[in-house]
Amino acid sequence: MTFDYDLFVIGAGSGGLAASKRAASYGAKVAIAEYDLVGGTCVIRGCVPKKLMVYGSHFPELFSDASGYGWKVGKAEFDWEYFITSIDKEVRRLSQLHINFLEKAGVALISGRATLVDPHTVEVNGRKITADKILIAVGGRPVKPDLPGMEHGITSNEIFHLKEQPKHIVIIGAGYIGTEFACIMRGLGSEVTQITRGEKILNGFDEDVRIEIEEGMTNHGIRLIKNNVVKAIERIPERLKLTLSGDDQEPLIADVFLVATGRTPNVDELGLENAGIDVVASSIEGPGYPTTNAIAVNEYSQTSQPNIFAVGDVTDRINLTPVAIGEGRAFADTEFGNNRREFSHETVPTAIFSNPEAATVGWTEAEAREKLGDAVKIFRTRFRPMYHSLTGKQEKTMMKLVVDGNTDKVLGAHMVGESAAEIIQGVAIAVKMGATKKDFDATVGVHPSAAEEFVTMR
Repeated sequence: MTFDYDLFVIGAGSGGLAASKRAASYGAKVAIAEYDLVGGTCVIRGCVPKKLMVYGSHFPELFSDASGYGWKVGKAEFDWEYFITSIDKEVRRLSQLHINFLEKAGVALISGRATLVDPHTVEVNGRKITADKILIAVGGRPVKPDLPGMEHGITSNEIFHLKEQPKHIVIIGAGYIGTEFACIMRGLGSEVTQITRGEKILNGFDEDVRIEIEEGMTNHGIRLIKNNVVKAIERIPERLKLTLSGDDQEPLIADVFLVATGRTPNVDELGLENAGIDVVASSIEGPGYPTTNAIAVNEYSQTSQPNIFAVGDVTDRINLTPVAIGEGRAFADTEFGNNRREFSHETVPTAIFSNPEAATVGWTEAEAREKLGDAVKIFRTRFRPMYHSLTGKQEKTMMKLVVDGNTDKVLGAHMVGESAAEIIQGVAIAVKMGATKKDFDATVGVHPSAAEEFVTMR
């Protein structure tokens, strides 16, 4: 049978872009469909604009720190409209850059929403297109619980387009998104209240990381309300009133309410049933959330339909941009590059761009103790960075190594403090390679630096 394309990709986000360009480099005839801006969540409403907001939120502290080094900084003013507009311009520039990359790679870009008609056919804007192989890379989307007044809340999609800076923003959600935006908005000068359903933020991370970030956020003026959920939201003149579940908790009055309690795979309207593609439950914990689905795949990102594949957040494995890219390239190498390989989901480093910043790779202490018991050795340090010797601030950096006492292998590395993401990226190479604590000890530190602490802990 003759097909229009060797590969048709649904979704021009990180995974889809990586896969389409890699497949085209092997000589495949490739098309990619996207109904939104090219770039996906990361470029449009995720990693990129968020990190720019993180950078912007650090300037007030830098102005303050400068005085400790003899600099006299005048009164600072912040222009929210200029800031948001500049970020949007950069996002659109990057989106166009990705379009240019597709053109250079010889990938046909088709604007519109693609729907599966059968295992080898998709429909876009009423046009039916056939392909030997199909890759689904449509990502995920934020969801809100079904609670009274939830229509008044915004998600991480909308926060990048607020017309005015909120004087007081209330955030529900204790994961990456809620925690990062709490720190961003506080750094930019807003009053911030973060509501968590549990006792601590960032479930699943190492306990020391959770404690250090929470302490730092509190010291920076973020109000954390724990063991509570929002029961109802109502509009009052120009503001919002939030009623919480705690009997002794007074209602909160805010300008903006950010819902950051979960994301769900974007499987709706794909026509998965038309192609016989199996899904698996991908439920979001918490009251008011329905059970949602993710596309089921094997270790090669292959669905129940042998010629259809899926990568990235739509599969709900590890929902990180570099993972989607890695899955997409592994798929292209396997199917078009004569290099059958799996993408490893083990020892994936990640960062939380909170204030203080954190990054981690490998096992947490709890995971290690569950698997190895008393054989686990912990090396930990906590100190005030040299930078703050003159600022007078009591900011702290924490570093931690989780080691297998039987083999001396470093199983996990965790850090909270300035440049944590940059430092852990390098440490992740050692952990991925199976370095031992003796290997760390034998490495000469760069002095004076915070990073040297990773090779001096005894």
